Amino acid sequence: MLSEHVSDEDAAQSTLAPLFGTRSLQEPVPKFRLPDSEMESRSAYQLISDELMLDGNPALNLASFVTTWMEPEARLLMTETLSKNFIDADEYPQTVEIERRCVNIIADLFHASAGDGQAVGTSTVGSSEAIHLCGLALKVNWRKRRAAAGTPTDRPNIVMGSNVQVVWEKFVRYFDVEPRYVDMVPGRSVIGVDEAMALVDENTIAVVGILGSTYTGEFEPIADLDAAVGELNDRTGWQVPIHVDAASGGFVAPFAYPDLVWDFRLPNVRSINTSGHKYGLVYPGVGWAIWKDSTDLPEELLFHDNYLGNDQITFDLNFSKSSSQVIGQYYNFLRLGRDGYTRIMRGLLDVAHHIADLAEQSGRWEVVSARGALPVVTLGLKDDSRFTCHDLSEVLRERGWIVPAYTMPPKIDDQHVLRVTVREGFSRDLADTFLDDVHAAVARLDANPPARPNRRRHHRSTHHVC
Repeated sequence: MLSEHVSDEDAAQSTLAPLFGTRSLQEPVPKFRLPDSEMESRSAYQLISDELMLDGNPALNLASFVTTWMEPEARLLMTETLSKNFIDADEYPQTVEIERRCVNIIADLFHASAGDGQAVGTSTVGSSEAIHLCGLALKVNWRKRRAAAGTPTDRPNIVMGSNVQVVWEKFVRYFDVEPRYVDMVPGRSVIGVDEAMALVDENTIAVVGILGSTYTGEFEPIADLDAAVGELNDRTGWQVPIHVDAASGGFVAPFAYPDLVWDFRLPNVRSINTSGHKYGLVYPGVGWAIWKDSTDLPEELLFHDNYLGNDQITFDLNFSKSSSQVIGQYYNFLRLGRDGYTRIMRGLLDVAHHIADLAEQSGRWEVVSARGALPVVTLGLKDDSRFTCHDLSEVLRERGWIVPAYTMPPKIDDQHVLRVTVREGFSRDLADTFLDDVHAAVARLDANPPARPNRRRHHRSTHHVC
């Protein structure tokens, strides 16, 4: 029962009322405190389910790289293993063995493993955790090299493009590393090799290359970075490594572009992160951190504990987590194999190219993204439009489509774009429906342009493109 002094308006703000009345929900339910009594399980389900109808439809969410569909058998396996705490290695040894198999499969995919089952890596909650772990290992290795040479260890820096995802800003802030950003310029929306080398010095813990920019889906020139870093190391005696942020491209490039050399085949690439919950085709959240060999993962970062049973070694930022996502990843590896992943990635690229072709043919769009990269289409409106990408994004939302509109990275942030991320489940038929809705939205805005076009801008430290 609500207190007598609570107004009707306050009560409406602080309580929940179901869309469909039931006998067990005759009274409003408080939002911000525990209810006084129990309710039926089906009523609790219905109440929450009703609220969740206000969320967007995942199948129409073209903003996210994250997997929104898995096969029923995968969902069943993941449901069956939700209650297994992954950290309990002694209680769930087969789950740990499955993670080890996944690490070795990915390491082999990235050309690190000799196939002996001894690959160095770990599962994570996503690429964010994997980036923090790999970055920390890079910092510690740099500090050890500097200390052994009797040189200062108090000013580490890391070199990367200004197009990096926001997690890299978190890493440098959390772990006290100076970020050195390579600016974008008109005509180049990825890292410039010469520009990156100009920022490297003896305090650089790593140069970061991105295999799949979140802005445009482009692959950065990692082989060229490797050649330049190798030449610099030979000339100076430094041992600057490369880390590859393959959050989005790690499960695309090996299948769609097997001849592209970007991974551990390059001598200076020492660590890679990738997201299983993106094009690894697993529900969130699972990521992977993989090192070239054991020398790249400092022993002092590994923790030994035995209070859950036998001695076990861990290297993670999280402790407890469900085993289900690792199991889902292993299911995909067994179910799809190399042929299955190749078929899916090529199919997604076909849909992306179809969208890009039709967008170009319309005459209204500039395709900012590049072929030979992720199945992503980034579009900019041509100058003659009386509305912006943000206006169009809002109109498309009325039809259920979630299409992000944003500005490009600093120095080229006068360009506004829309991005369409093609994931499994987004068929060519659905793409054609989407394009029909885009054409209808453009015609509507042409006929009734907004009085003040929406030109939202975002500072890079608060702009999440994911």
